[in-house]
Amino acid sequence: MLLLLLVTVIWAFSFSLIGVYLSGHVDPWFSVWIRIALATMVFLPFIKPKQISLTVAAKLMAIGAIQLGVMYSFYYQSFLFLTVPEVLLFTVMTPIYVTLFNDLLDRKLHRHFFFSALLATIGAIAIRYHSVNEGFLRGLVMVQGANLCFAAGQVAYKRLLAKQTQALEQKSVFSWFFIGALIVSSIEYLLWGDANKLPQTTLQWGILIYLGIVASGWGYFAWNKGATQVNVGALAVTNNLLIPTGIIVNVMIWNHNADLFRLSVGAILIIAALILNQKWAKHRQHRRN
Repeated sequence: MLLLLLVTVIWAFSFSLIGVYLSGHVDPWFSVWIRIALATMVFLPFIKPKQISLTVAAKLMAIGAIQLGVMYSFYYQSFLFLTVPEVLLFTVMTPIYVTLFNDLLDRKLHRHFFFSALLATIGAIAIRYHSVNEGFLRGLVMVQGANLCFAAGQVAYKRLLAKQTQALEQKSVFSWFFIGALIVSSIEYLLWGDANKLPQTTLQWGILIYLGIVASGWGYFAWNKGATQVNVGALAVTNNLLIPTGIIVNVMIWNHNADLFRLSVGAILIIAALILNQKWAKHRQHRRN
């Protein structure tokens, strides 16, 4: 549990570091590429090509390409249109998408989860009801794109590893995972990157190095390791703990003028959607058993 809490704090600071020091100053495509490249370097020494088949390696690379490569692209772009607390709150819809993806793969779709997604969207709009403009809507769509990619990756990763007859070493698995993400982020930077907006200060470079090695590299590995040491309930709690922790960090240190009333109203609606989603998921599981 302690490991999960430590990663939660690290990731909570990551949102603000991106929103305050990188967004609008450093090319987002470069930020994504360097972050993934550094994380890949952390795990590359642990790669074991003979441990898994080429088919499994290719699938892991595809999952990494979607869950990190494409997800980070949406995620970094969203900071151009939204505040840090808004980005954090809108990520709460990821568990709903996880359920929907599982339903689709099981060929069973339940309308209850669409209601959860709709309620969470209403909560998102409530936060900015006074200025729901094109920029806000684009930012909201960007975060949902990131949520969809992260949810799809989680579902695919879990199902792929469940099918393996032998236990795979996580350090080796993550090597393939990050290689796939690096391929996608490299292509994106070559296509859309702006070489004139590279980091200009030691602080910006330091933040990118920290995000790549610590938040992405060590963070993802530590989170997965910590997840194996606790029960599902504790894992769910720490997952959702990231949102209030990130908002508290941002408001207390950088965003003193945040509209706490609107944030609270929107947060209540979004969290209500998440609670409904979890209750319906538990009810379905109970009926199956």
